[in-house]
Amino acid sequence: MAKIVSVVNQKGGVGKTTSAVNLTAGLGLLGKKVLLVDIDPQGNSTSGYGVNKRQLAVSSYDVLTGGTALADATIVTPFDNISLVPSNMNLAGAEIEIIDMPERERLLKNALTAVRADYDYIFLDCPPSLGLITLNALTASDTFLVPIQCEYYALEGLSQLMSTVRKIKLKYNPLLELEGVLLTMYDGRLRLTQQVVEEVKRFFPGKVYKSVISRSVRLSEAPSFGQPIQYYDKKSRGAENYNALAAEFLKKQFV
Repeated sequence: MAKIVSVVNQKGGVGKTTSAVNLTAGLGLLGKKVLLVDIDPQGNSTSGYGVNKRQLAVSSYDVLTGGTALADATIVTPFDNISLVPSNMNLAGAEIEIIDMPERERLLKNALTAVRADYDYIFLDCPPSLGLITLNALTASDTFLVPIQCEYYALEGLSQLMSTVRKIKLKYNPLLELEGVLLTMYDGRLRLTQQVVEEVKRFFPGKVYKSVISRSVRLSEAPSFGQPIQYYDKKSRGAENYNALAAEFLKKQFV
């Protein structure tokens, strides 16, 4: 039975999709069967795995709005143990379309039920907002993972995210827990970075990954080639960072 993890931060530009793509690829390389569900209308996880989002017959939009079976929207990628439910801009209008549907906050959870036994882990790449799609993701998830960039405004908006999570726990998903906090765009030479790390650890005691994601040109290049960093440049610092994160993530599952 797969563990379902939302990758979420309503602040854009924090490395959310980069982390969703490369963490799942790292877990796949470690032999875990993983499904990545792209529920961000920008479809960047879809592109990051080399799928042309302009040529999709079905996508996560059809799963959420049309009742398409999740298995029918799933693509088996050429990367080890990774399957993908792709997304595109059709999803941008989904929140308006599903707002009057019965159990609108459970549409994704219900869709995932049919495939949960087929994977070890299911990751949901959420949009950079706290709207109805993110509500669906957090209602469906066992845990949520928060990427935070090592910059001045790192914690801006996170109190809003945690407030939203508390409300979801009360109303829809009492078992939802924080999986962990991932520090991205890390540069240990900067005093600001160290200050942000200390602040994040105070905000999330015991939940910050030791593995950090350093700034990397190769990480930025990989999506344009439709490959996770481990396949684009397996010897790069970015690949090392995400492989270390995947190993740490798995280790924490058994603590």
